[in-house]
Amino acid sequence: MALTQMQLIQSLGEAMAWFEREMSWDVPPTELRHLCGRIGELYAALITNGRMATEVNQKGYDVVSADGERISVKTTATMGSGGHVTFNTNSLALVDRVIVLRVNTEEMQIETLLNVPVAEAISLMAPDGGGKRSLSLARLVKKPKTRADIKSVKEVAYQGITIRELENGSIEAERDSKILLPVKPALRMLAIQLNIGLLNSNGNPLNTRQLGSQLIKSVEELASPNSDEIQQPI
Repeated sequence: MALTQMQLIQSLGEAMAWFEREMSWDVPPTELRHLCGRIGELYAALITNGRMATEVNQKGYDVVSADGERISVKTTATMGSGGHVTFNTNSLALVDRVIVLRVNTEEMQIETLLNVPVAEAISLMAPDGGGKRSLSLARLVKKPKTRADIKSVKEVAYQGITIRELENGSIEAERDSKILLPVKPALRMLAIQLNIGLLNSNGNPLNTRQLGSQLIKSVEELASPNSDEIQQPI
């Protein structure tokens, strides 16, 4: 029996929560391929109002859309533009559409890198090699805007560190005119000093955007003239 849309949403939420929990236990995303693949299939079924393939390890495709398209879904947790996804040349004849997804492990959200008819996807792939065709993520990942093109919408300073929320929603931290990379360790340090919890309501670590937003809000409240007391860092 096919999963209903509500069941797809519930299953996707549970799979994402489990993925996030595994990462909080320091399990590398590369060791979570099966879970990552399941997340992608559930998400693809959800956005196409479709259903999962009726057979386990269905040959060629993973999801059938509401329009009857057979969809091959590839999901990666690789950040940046390195790496590739691989397709079986023989089974591509059974596919109508290709969807490539990425689980953004920093923000814990699903990004669509490709969603096109199979013929267009094949045109992006490397030539057949041993019955396999690969599709480089470098051809799919859009080049991000340079920092100079992105405006800051909120900015606070605490303990010599400036925290900014950018117009694209991302968070950056700067100290002594240098951007701190990765940013999350600096945010976690400040959160501990300000007694801000590091976990969400499900017991999973806050992602960078959530943690940054909490920090900005707390520092703004400390700076407010209506603040009853100034909280001292630990």
